Amino acid sequence: MTELLYQLDSYKQEFTANVLEINPFTNAIALDRTVFYPGGGGQPNDCGWISFGAGEVEVEKVKKEGDTVWHFLAAGCNLPNEGTAVQGRLNWERRYQLMRTHSAMHVLCGVVFRDYGALVTGGNMEPLQGRMDFEFENLTHDLVQVIEDAVNREIQLDHTIHVKIHPREIAMQIPDLIRTKINLLPPQISEIRTIEIEGLDLQADGGTHVHHTREIGHACIVDYTSKGKINKRVYLQLDTRSEG
Repeated sequence: MTELLYQLDSYKQEFTANVLEINPFTNAIALDRTVFYPGGGGQPNDCGWISFGAGEVEVEKVKKEGDTVWHFLAAGCNLPNEGTAVQGRLNWERRYQLMRTHSAMHVLCGVVFRDYGALVTGGNMEPLQGRMDFEFENLTHDLVQVIEDAVNREIQLDHTIHVKIHPREIAMQIPDLIRTKINLLPPQISEIRTIEIEGLDLQADGGTHVHHTREIGHACIVDYTSKGKINKRVYLQLDTRSEG
């Protein structure tokens, strides 16, 4: 089992760990703890570096399999032995951009749900840009501008963002915890992590986020398209600036 250090501290950039297992066929190592987000919920996996012995190796991909997180290392490097102590370091600029983006998507989701009651039907993101699908029958240019203005007002209010982990039976009592059209929480999950943008949004989520909404910066809805009669896709983009 890998301890997921990012779950309660998205700002932790470096860590030490021990190698649980190696896979020479995929050039991957499993660690007993990690700050690397393995991807999921529309957020891509983290990248960075792992040091052991006398060198530092690039982490090109991270993936969670069951309770274990695998770190796929650059091709051609020698793998450490099981039990070896290693040091990990995030590509922090990329991670912080993803944190800003993910939090922006939650502000967008919170505004749309609060003002229009629309559920999310899909979403995806890359650093500083993302797209989200909503159950909207009609979406116009004027309405998109109203939504963008509302999103930026909420960002500038500098809401605190809280992260908590609840027993499943407690979490499922939270009203409107699931904002997606389909409940994506597998029944075997005994604990549910929630992200709360104070005063705006509270929902189940496994990704990484900033501490305060003002860190997000300015958000712009750059496009929108129809993906069906009652499914509309909104494209969001953030400003670039120095990170963290």
